[in-house]
Amino acid sequence: MSHFKFYNKQDVLSLTRIRRFETKLGERIQVLSDANALEVSLQQSSASFVLVGIPEDIGVKANLGIGGTDSAWLSFLQSFLNIQSNDFLEGSNMLVLGHFDFSGIEKLIEENAHDFDEKLAAYRHAVNTIDDEVEQLIHIITQNKKIPIVIGGGHNNSYPCIKGAAKGFYKAGVIQLAQINAINLDAHADFRPMEGRHSGNGFSYAEADGYLEKYCVVGLHENYLPQNVWMDMVNNPFVDCITYEDIFLHEKRTFLQAVGHATTFTDDTLCGIELDLDCIENTLSSASSPVGVTLNHARQFISFAASDSKVAYLHICEGAVQLADGRTSSSTGKLISYLVSDFVKSMMVG
Repeated sequence: MSHFKFYNKQDVLSLTRIRRFETKLGERIQVLSDANALEVSLQQSSASFVLVGIPEDIGVKANLGIGGTDSAWLSFLQSFLNIQSNDFLEGSNMLVLGHFDFSGIEKLIEENAHDFDEKLAAYRHAVNTIDDEVEQLIHIITQNKKIPIVIGGGHNNSYPCIKGAAKGFYKAGVIQLAQINAINLDAHADFRPMEGRHSGNGFSYAEADGYLEKYCVVGLHENYLPQNVWMDMVNNPFVDCITYEDIFLHEKRTFLQAVGHATTFTDDTLCGIELDLDCIENTLSSASSPVGVTLNHARQFISFAASDSKVAYLHICEGAVQLADGRTSSSTGKLISYLVSDFVKSMMVG
């Protein structure tokens, strides 16, 4: 994990706006006691949840997407650390571990790749490096029976989250097979062919490698579902989906019924909860859309799925504060902050 930066208390407090007569999460949240002894420090920590940032857009660019998903983590952290510590969410049951920095790899590709094909191949190759390091860290967190909260980055990181959690919880004796399920609130299935790693095929690789057993997508947009992906999904009894159109246009199910269907489908073992911010209408992401669920729907999804699943991890991805095409949004970090606080609150109640 040569690309990981561990945080100390000063890193956290530097982003926390201290105010008299108030206590913020940044004052209560834990950090690693000794970055040189990761496993021992995790074992000794009383925290149940471990926050990890993956600010990268290599996987998105490897999927021919618009860069900028590397911009969400810091914005999220600034919002999250300044939430009030109170009876609703006190904060000391969380540990902020730090973030990955793969910017050096990206710089190397930009400077040395000579044409489009070479650059694309280099980005897809680089995703393998990201996979290995993220998987290793998620494995260590989960084998110590902590729940990772991963803020991306592209949706390529679903694969190392699934693989790392499956192996980690298996090693910890929590599950009998190194295999978990996943629920994904997403406009896209990210179940594309295995043509080289990128943000559109994390679940395909996880399933092919045997780490993903059941997979359910909620809110899939019919207009952006390739026919070959659709056929792969409908012909696989371990994959299910409910389209956005079936929920909101044809009203075959309410939104919460759709989420309930997903949690029931995946209730036989541990389940990763995935949320791609491009599913929320008018939210700045690598594939922003004027059509999507509302922020309240996303909050309900997180809250319901967290309380109704055997949770392996939470992964929120594809959000951006600034995209490569110049579009910006100052609210993305705060939006993610709401989702993460909803998740922890639901887990504590559950």
